[in-house]
Amino acid sequence: MQTFAATKRELFPDSTARRIFGLIKREMALVEDEFERQAASNIQVINYLGDYLRSSGGKRVRPALLILTNHAVGGRGSAENVIRLATVMEMLHTATLVHDDIIDNADLRRNRSSVNARFGNQTAVLMGDWLYMSAFETSLRERSLEILDILTRLTRKMTEGELIQLTMIGNVEISEDEYYDILRRKTAYLFSGCCEIGAILGNARPEVQVAVRDYGMNLGIAFQLADDLLDLTSDDTSLGKAAGSDLLEGKVTLPLILLMRERPGLRAELEAVMYAGSYHEGVRERLSEEMRSLQILDKIRDIAAEHTQAARKNLEILPKNEYRESLSSILDYVIERNR
Repeated sequence: MQTFAATKRELFPDSTARRIFGLIKREMALVEDEFERQAASNIQVINYLGDYLRSSGGKRVRPALLILTNHAVGGRGSAENVIRLATVMEMLHTATLVHDDIIDNADLRRNRSSVNARFGNQTAVLMGDWLYMSAFETSLRERSLEILDILTRLTRKMTEGELIQLTMIGNVEISEDEYYDILRRKTAYLFSGCCEIGAILGNARPEVQVAVRDYGMNLGIAFQLADDLLDLTSDDTSLGKAAGSDLLEGKVTLPLILLMRERPGLRAELEAVMYAGSYHEGVRERLSEEMRSLQILDKIRDIAAEHTQAARKNLEILPKNEYRESLSSILDYVIERNR
């Protein structure tokens, strides 16, 4: 089985991983154990699918954010309820990935067959639903209406984001506002919820809860902007899935929105790629070259940097300690990983 220790390098270079995750090594091992326990079932097929999903690894950044935030506000990150809720956030994230892959007809996830490609759409839908329900069943043990409200709200936001995105498939006229609305719902609200719940479990003051919630939102936006850049500039192996897949799936992200603003004549070419579901020879390279020549990639990096700077300011309310420093280091890497 691929453990967290083997997968954390997907998000962080080794030196950064050692510094950040060395602080919460014990807690992350407990999250892995708890994920295995929560995904267990006396139904054989669910057990098998749960093992398949867990063994595919992943960044585990969401439970790490919850634990680091909990420590940063003065909580006890190894407490049972912290580990339980950190695992809930990873289960929710995993459920969204399972459903997203069905919607996108994705064959790969983390360099291996997606659940839908390996076991079929029907099985994948039901497994995603089971993960959602198991996560909420576990969260009920906390007996906190405030936490349940956050979880139900962010799950609704993620579902709304997916539905809104579906209405935009193949639409090259999507606006920046519409793009950011989808981004926040599909990605940033979950980051934000992890940080806010970590603060709540640490009995943080209301103003601290708000600050770390905003930190998570800014981090989530920067993280997705970086992902959108990587989709256009990286390769299949590095991404663990098909490179350039967003456009093939009919999704127009911010780099392409800015490109069409400068080069409206490219609209027909982008539509042809989406219609065909494949890049004609040289098209992907030509689009990348156009974006580089117009400095669009640098513009996206600058926007991401603005959000990381805002997130760093959000952290100023926290006491200076190694956990706050780790939350800040995560921001540094978000900017650097797409260069």
